[in-house]
Amino acid sequence: MLLAIALTLAAAGSARAATAPLTVGIADQKPEMFTDPLFTGLGLRDARIAIAWNALHVRWQRQDLDAWMAAAHAAGVRPLITFDHARSTSERKRKQLPRPGQLAHELRMLRRRYPWVRQFASWNEANYCGEKTCHRPQLVAAYYRALKLACPSCRILAAELLDMPGMTWWVKGFIRKAKLQPKYWGLHNYLDANYLRTSGTRALLRATKGEIWFTETGGIVKRRNRSKVRFTESPKHAATATRWVFDKLVALSPRRITHVYLFHWNPSTAHDSWDSGLVNVHDKPRPAYKVLKRFLAAQARRG
Repeated sequence: MLLAIALTLAAAGSARAATAPLTVGIADQKPEMFTDPLFTGLGLRDARIAIAWNALHVRWQRQDLDAWMAAAHAAGVRPLITFDHARSTSERKRKQLPRPGQLAHELRMLRRRYPWVRQFASWNEANYCGEKTCHRPQLVAAYYRALKLACPSCRILAAELLDMPGMTWWVKGFIRKAKLQPKYWGLHNYLDANYLRTSGTRALLRATKGEIWFTETGGIVKRRNRSKVRFTESPKHAATATRWVFDKLVALSPRRITHVYLFHWNPSTAHDSWDSGLVNVHDKPRPAYKVLKRFLAAQARRG
């Protein structure tokens, strides 16, 4: 048994060596990250931001996005933009979904404003039933096709998914309506990472044929969001989960799992509803940061 495990890990390492190095980035909304010496010291060149689908039409959101984009561009960091629900105090407005043509128009506006951005995800956590897209894979498939037509030279992720029950049903519905196999998928595999399992990631690998990007993943330090999903939570656990992402989940398919964006850089306050930060509120590195730093150093040594 031990020999079989060793051979499997060796094969995974050989497969990664034969492909391009894993692209590693951070998913975080705060522009200050890009000038933090702890961030710049890692040499990362990729970051993800989730925006309201109509962000350019709301002054404060447009200003926040301008600041994030300017900081990322100055740091030489390549953005991935994920479309998400509207941000409003009105529940009706939050739940209002764009038409495919509207979303394509927003992408064209973003491209005019930030012409160096060429990576987009059709919808954030599209299979999560806190989203209006939960039972509408056909709508997100229409978003995907519209975005591809709006920017043929862009990388468009079909959707970003949560590794939760029903994910493969949703994916099959998407593929059936899109009438094609997308080249790129996003996955938020918090369950796999924090339960130290592989089943969700393996299910998406079986259900799809394209690349899979972990556009949000990592270990949980602390949650205050009343979620019914129970995780172990601590800085030590977050490091263990982060190590699991790199050592076990990526190794499931080094040729197809090509990007990992850890969520997130740091908490804004000591009372955030979600904290999976690599550094703490005082800008001190946590154990998960050290796991990431060691992984990047090892990848650099492998060339």
